[in-house]
Amino acid sequence: MKSIWHLLLSIFLCAGIYGQQPQANDHRPATFTNPLLPTGPDPWVEYKDGFYYYMNTVGTNLALWRARSIADLGSAEKKVVWAPPATGPYCRDIWAPEIHFLSGKWYIYFAADGLNNQSHRIWVVENSSSDPFQGEWTLKGKVADASDKWAIDASAFEDRGQLYLIWSGWADDTNGTQSIYIARMKNPWTVEGPRARLSTPEYPWEKVGDVDQKKQPGDPPHIDVNEGPEILKHEDKIFLIYSGSACWTDYYALGMLEATSGSDLLNPASWKKSPKPVFQQSPEAGVYAPGHNGFFKSPDGKQDWLIYHANSQSGQGCGSHRAPRAQPFTWNTDGTPNFGVPVAAGVAIPRPSGEN
Repeated sequence: MKSIWHLLLSIFLCAGIYGQQPQANDHRPATFTNPLLPTGPDPWVEYKDGFYYYMNTVGTNLALWRARSIADLGSAEKKVVWAPPATGPYCRDIWAPEIHFLSGKWYIYFAADGLNNQSHRIWVVENSSSDPFQGEWTLKGKVADASDKWAIDASAFEDRGQLYLIWSGWADDTNGTQSIYIARMKNPWTVEGPRARLSTPEYPWEKVGDVDQKKQPGDPPHIDVNEGPEILKHEDKIFLIYSGSACWTDYYALGMLEATSGSDLLNPASWKKSPKPVFQQSPEAGVYAPGHNGFFKSPDGKQDWLIYHANSQSGQGCGSHRAPRAQPFTWNTDGTPNFGVPVAAGVAIPRPSGEN
């Protein structure tokens, strides 16, 4: 009888029937520290079906990470899902990829050029598989309005059933000022109608951009920058959070536009611009040039999180020193986001609620 009992007990334990067996993720630490990866400019997160799908600028292809916990990116599954041809208009300088699930399919928007910066445009690939690590990613084409001007940092969002594209671009064919544009979309790969300019650098904090022409030959001596636009929704408000000033300076910071859901989002008058940055460097915390952010909810939907890149030392510019960092944020009484100050590297941050 004893041997039979031991056999049954072993079966119950293996099957997880005898008591509540701990899951693998129960052994994860309750906290994590920034940065999430040693390098990773222009981070983006899409949370779906229990996974964080993460992307950042790699430069040569579209790489996708997948993890159950945002803190596990360093050991996460990673796959190159699309690589460009050796030549052509989208063969090089692949920047700021974003993965979105739209109309039942996966899309990745990215900027790329054909061997010179002036040819940078926005492109999109599509995957009809429910699992973005499976299926085939195919190029749908260039995503541009009729003016077809220099464009980077695309992001897509919906309001009241209408799909929109936002990006950073030039007014004409000359470098010197990057502004934030918006256009309606007919579908996830087609812009419908003209673009509208929502923001251009105007305040001192977003006009820091002197160029070291030894490091950036061919560029003008100064560039004013608004780039990296991302949408954050809260109640009936739509916030467009963008990065102001040049990324090669320590003064790269986040600015904010605010509009009401259902308003004419292509009308610049529908948007109110904050005169001050809403998130900026903290020398005390050792965080410089924080920007090009994204947003995500905790798995239980109770917390709002900011993901962004930053340097750990002054003067590191906009290269591989930029690393992804994440921290939760709250809301002010007037309904605007309160991002607080950057959390220093090595400081323990509780994991997003619902991860465990």
